[in-house]
Amino acid sequence: MAGADAPLPKKLLTQVLVVVGPTGIGKSQLAFDLAVQLDGEIVVADSRQVYQRLDIATNKPSQEQRRRVRYHMIDFVDPATNFDAAQYLEGARNAIEDITSRSKLPIVEGGTMLYVDALSDGFTLTGIPPNPHLRAELERLDVAEMQARLLRIDPDPGVDLKNPLRMIRALEILEAAGPPLRRLRTKSQPAWSALRIGLTASLDVIDQRLEARSRRQVERGLVAETQAALDAGVPAHAAVLTGIGYAEALAHIRGELTLEELPLAMARSNRRYARRQLRWWRHDDRVRWFEIEPDPLPGILSYVRATA
Repeated sequence: MAGADAPLPKKLLTQVLVVVGPTGIGKSQLAFDLAVQLDGEIVVADSRQVYQRLDIATNKPSQEQRRRVRYHMIDFVDPATNFDAAQYLEGARNAIEDITSRSKLPIVEGGTMLYVDALSDGFTLTGIPPNPHLRAELERLDVAEMQARLLRIDPDPGVDLKNPLRMIRALEILEAAGPPLRRLRTKSQPAWSALRIGLTASLDVIDQRLEARSRRQVERGLVAETQAALDAGVPAHAAVLTGIGYAEALAHIRGELTLEELPLAMARSNRRYARRQLRWWRHDDRVRWFEIEPDPLPGILSYVRATA
């Protein structure tokens, strides 16, 4: 196995490695291992890891990993502040340019499908201004009503159907421009090419990993972290707190879930999300898939070097 001191092929320096797959599959660890082996830096493509202080349910890398490898697009947005895909793309593209300027290898890792694909394919999301009247109307709907309204317009909107804020924004865009959401993306070929690597496993294995991770997150203090965010003034409707893990922790804080029910509810939400991610990326024949057992790292390293 080649080490980090082995020179990178010249072509590889014009590429970006992109690691995709369902939540809980091990993308973060693989990206870290690849960064160590290939002298890389990681550009996180996750809509929640950008937020500061909320670490447990966002599955941020450990402090030890962050000491050994440089991470970008992580831990820099106040949790009470809105942060959108256009802002992410600007920051991530700047990070990739910075990494390549220092002859390092950019490794994009994440599970926010829109972020990963827009960054990899060079899409720019066309801006549509907020519609306060429509937002006020939509905020009166419950999640099921909002889902139904969104899916009537666009059966495959590509947004988190459990996240009211993202559904409101999608409806706002669709009402202005019509379906599908992908029409609102213009493409400008990036200066680099994306080499896509996917991690996969059987659904049973994925589900077991998600259940175990949910239990660990609760044991690590997810409820206390969520309460601390509320106490610090982060509103319960903030984008980061509507995501999987924090939404269920808020339900526990409100008395709607027992502590025993909390990890089970989290695992159910994660299972649905993992399946959406798999459906999304399985349609992309540019992704080279690797099973997580046995250890995929040697095969992935060989593939990366052979492709370069």
